[in-house]
Amino acid sequence: MADYVTTTTDNSKKRVRNNDGDDSESKKPKSTQVDLNKINFDCEKKSAKGLTWNMKIISWNVAGLRAWLKKDVVEYLKKEDPDIICLQEIKCTEKQMPDEAKLPGYKIYINSGDKAGYSGVALYSKTKPISVRMGKEIKELDDNEGRVIEAEYEQFFLVSTYIPNAGAGLKTLPKRMKWDEAFRKYLKELDTKKPVVLTGDLNVAHEEIDIANPKTNTKSAGFTKEERDNMSLLLEQGFIDTFRTLNPEKTGAYTFWTYFHNSRAKNVGWRLDYFISSKRFMDNVCDSTIRNEVLGSDHCPIVFYINV
Repeated sequence: MADYVTTTTDNSKKRVRNNDGDDSESKKPKSTQVDLNKINFDCEKKSAKGLTWNMKIISWNVAGLRAWLKKDVVEYLKKEDPDIICLQEIKCTEKQMPDEAKLPGYKIYINSGDKAGYSGVALYSKTKPISVRMGKEIKELDDNEGRVIEAEYEQFFLVSTYIPNAGAGLKTLPKRMKWDEAFRKYLKELDTKKPVVLTGDLNVAHEEIDIANPKTNTKSAGFTKEERDNMSLLLEQGFIDTFRTLNPEKTGAYTFWTYFHNSRAKNVGWRLDYFISSKRFMDNVCDSTIRNEVLGSDHCPIVFYINV
């Protein structure tokens, strides 16, 4: 743990990803950030209670924190100015974090796991949480890969995660199934204490609307029946997919694009990143949105506006 206090055209398994999320068959291009001045970082929508947001959380799979930092992302973070930042797949330890990653004004918590250069999650928070637990401290998960951070705030638990990928040829699908089951039990238990907000790269496109080419991807990691059914089981336990609840018919809403075939420019993608909340917390939600215009990795950031 770190605690720094500072003021294919069809996109089928052309999206071959290693278990730690790397694209293994293409050289990643450098990213040039878009004109951030054209983005509205505010939210005019109000909660079901008619209240304006007073907390903003973002989540982003950065596909390697040190490479990500070279792509003008700090300027984006300054303009977005979130209260909490959840990063997945940082691929570095606390000691390997460059100084530019230690953003002023945030307390930083790192779960890098046991294997260097693999997986890893980070949580930045302007307000110090009541408590913070790493995945390896959660007996239900036995997380030695750096996949989960749990932070407790006054009105909710925030869980940031990088769910295991089912792998090329679905070779790690059994591992994924066991993880999903343990993770559901953990979230259900946590939800008995206070509402839960789950975010991160969940490595599944839940419905056909969440992927550009569903017909050709039914046997692809991230869109198998087993993975999608497990997501349904989670939601049936009293949780809400906030983006889809607020945007039930919105198509073309993706958070991941392979580097192949100019997929991002063509918007041939997958929605793999989520803000899932306890059903009873939905009245606190003002908006759940996707910053698909922001560059920096093969994923884009997602943003959650709430009133607490």
